[in-house]
Amino acid sequence: MKSDFAQSHNDVDNIIKLKTAHDILIAEIGKVIIGQRTVIDELLISLLARGHCLLVGVPGLAKTLLISTLARALDLKFSRIQFTPDLMPSDITGTEVIEEDKSTGRKQFKFVRGPVFANIVLADEINRTPPKTQSALLQAMQEHEVSSAGETLKLDEPFFVLATQNPIEQEGTYPLPEAQLDRFMFNLWVDYPDAAEEEEIVRSTTSSYTAEIRPVLKTEEIIAMQSLVRRVPVADSLIQYAVQLVRRTRPKAPDAPAFIREWISWGAGPRASQYLILAAKTKAILDGRPTPDIADVRAVVRPVLRHRIVTNFNAEAQGVSTIDIIDKLISEEGKS
Repeated sequence: MKSDFAQSHNDVDNIIKLKTAHDILIAEIGKVIIGQRTVIDELLISLLARGHCLLVGVPGLAKTLLISTLARALDLKFSRIQFTPDLMPSDITGTEVIEEDKSTGRKQFKFVRGPVFANIVLADEINRTPPKTQSALLQAMQEHEVSSAGETLKLDEPFFVLATQNPIEQEGTYPLPEAQLDRFMFNLWVDYPDAAEEEEIVRSTTSSYTAEIRPVLKTEEIIAMQSLVRRVPVADSLIQYAVQLVRRTRPKAPDAPAFIREWISWGAGPRASQYLILAAKTKAILDGRPTPDIADVRAVVRPVLRHRIVTNFNAEAQGVSTIDIIDKLISEEGKS
């Protein structure tokens, strides 16, 4: 990749460069991570769209390794926070300590920055800490800043929060409030590898092989790519499609399908519509295309809506999942 990406103002050239960078990045991450191509692509979409991701999967699926490898391939500052029941908000944002000036003997407060001051922050098992500590990430995720002792400190760009959850163990966990869930652009399900991938994982991890990850992009190039996403043109008809799709998840909407009224208590809010369009735009340029289409929106509906619709007792009693509802909604939308 040429280092003049940030200086170039030709969006067509930049889309070509981004497509090349994307291919190289996938190859670099593939040196360590076997399979999980869809998850990797969706992580990159979220990063370039200035979003955050929640990764859900059982232990041992290399979620942490994937995130740290992504940080190495992008040459970004990475920090990992292990969320535990006794974790305090200051353990995330930072705290003030008393520091003595040895030359004058005067004492003063000094703010020591916490692990949130990084480009990629891994919130490992985020649901294992109480809501008070979970909420310490809200301001950072939304405004990209931290307030402490009456002072507001800006976080370095790009800033990307990746949180993990274990779907099996529920004892001793604290479900994320809906307001915090809505801050995550994507909810990604990390599934088991197939047989061939698992054989390759065992082969590579039980040998002396050590992958060397080469940084693909510089910080200023990533920021320039994030700006490029915002400049991608999108047809009004596509915006109308995304908004209509989200509005149909709301059981009180006039045009909500009967199954939505039967199975859903609360539908997705306007942030879902925004993320559908941003994700579609990002997906299009990662594929080397100058503008998105309906297929791009449909490709990202699952990770955008999975955590934004709340099912009711009827759905639980009938064994209907949020993914079942989303798939049915897309299917009916395609017929209309």
